[in-house]
Amino acid sequence: MSRPLEGLLVLALEQAVAAPYCSSRLADAGARVIKVERAEGDFARYYDRAVGEMSSYFVWLNRGKESLVADLKNPRDLALLQAIAARADVFVQNLAPGAATRAGLGSEVLRALHPRLITVDITGYGETGEYADMKAYDLLVQAESGLASITGHPAGPGRVGVSVCDIACGMAAHAGVLEALIERGLTGRGKGLKTSLFDGMADWMNVPLLQYEGTGKAPARVGLAHPTICPYGAFETRDGALVLISIQNEREWADFCAHFMQDADLRTRSGYETNVARVANRAVVDGHVGEVFARCTRDEAAARLRKANTAFGFANDVPGFARHPALRRVEVGTPFGPARIAAPPVLDAEGGRALGPVPALGAHSAAIREEFQPG
Repeated sequence: MSRPLEGLLVLALEQAVAAPYCSSRLADAGARVIKVERAEGDFARYYDRAVGEMSSYFVWLNRGKESLVADLKNPRDLALLQAIAARADVFVQNLAPGAATRAGLGSEVLRALHPRLITVDITGYGETGEYADMKAYDLLVQAESGLASITGHPAGPGRVGVSVCDIACGMAAHAGVLEALIERGLTGRGKGLKTSLFDGMADWMNVPLLQYEGTGKAPARVGLAHPTICPYGAFETRDGALVLISIQNEREWADFCAHFMQDADLRTRSGYETNVARVANRAVVDGHVGEVFARCTRDEAAARLRKANTAFGFANDVPGFARHPALRRVEVGTPFGPARIAAPPVLDAEGGRALGPVPALGAHSAAIREEFQPG
């Protein structure tokens, strides 16, 4: 698989998840990413000990980077980082609001000195307004954005089990960098980009936002079900498997009635005849569908669902995911041996791309200092 960003230099003053997500994708595509860490390292190195002495988060998001230990308060180290920035194509930072500027690495100043530089400032809630100085971690933003209020069981709000606010922000930042690189190829000038964890999730929350403002009602928490489609949810088989089904239109509903429910007339029965009617009658509809599932084994249910051409899937746990036939893996090197991670999601006709190793703390400090040290 080609590495179209080879030759580009990225300076990443980053920690945790959102900014490292962005820069890891640039590294995957061939960019040289210099990751600046404190003497104790990015705190995400120590979230868990899933890979030797290294955390699952850090292994996932820091492959293919170079680790430079530097102290922003040390004048010589600051001069080193400014020298790297002078040769960089992209500068990414997600320090506390204003911290990079106070340290002498403000994006506006750097772009004024180096007009081809693309800068990316990642914050929790943006740089203005009463939330600008609030600490922002993924779960806090899940709550503040309303995501937790529409996630989980009806009994109460829930956390999405992965860091979706960080990931949404990192994905948006990555897309913004790629657009800015294309634009720079046309204009010769860099660009300043800003995004936040809240902005990333706010974009993902557009559907519940518009539903609330258009109808006066926010989507309800319905667990493994869909708030506006029925039947669309999880049903247990006779042997204990949990099967999710999704009915998207009336043609699919008719096929489901005929071939899975084995009752073709059900599709026109009162309370079953349209999706709107089924949603209003959800408890009865789901109860009736659940009775049929409860008479089937997992294999019998799967065979009947395939015959009905109904979209379905099994509610796997993480061990089930680890054994899933669709899971693609790729190996990355770490200081504690190789780790087999889920592969990046995009393939092209050239096949998979080898990923660079995860760096030990400060592994590249000496070489980088020799290469860039001014004077």
